[in-house]
Amino acid sequence: MAYQSYRDLEIYKKAHKLAIEIHEMSLKLPKFELYEEGSQTRKSSKSVKNNIVEGFGRRRYKQEFIKFLTYSIASCDETRSHLDTLYETKSLKDAERYEYFCEEYDHLGKMISNFIKSVEGGHKTRI
Repeated sequence: MAYQSYRDLEIYKKAHKLAIEIHEMSLKLPKFELYEEGSQTRKSSKSVKNNIVEGFGRRRYKQEFIKFLTYSIASCDETRSHLDTLYETKSLKDAERYEYFCEEYDHLGKMISNFIKSVEGGHKTRI
């Protein structure tokens, strides 16, 4: 089944949900982190979903699609790195929340990698 919209993709749904959760979490960080690590974390988490959207818009061109999905994985890794920094500096003190985000971003990265393999195999809009 070919998807009609990026909104139909499980990787988009998960990335969007996580971006909203990261946004909400980051606004509860200490004031000095709101515009430093908090801002970078918000941007990278939103970049994960935005690159999926941009790639989907270019899906007719397989290499373009793959390029933007690769950017999405990179933003996934960047978000994870920001979370590590926030937790290790004790700006993010909730260990359960930190573990949740780490697991979710690790899983999302794997989902996107699998999606890339599918696109490389010729299934342009399957997951």
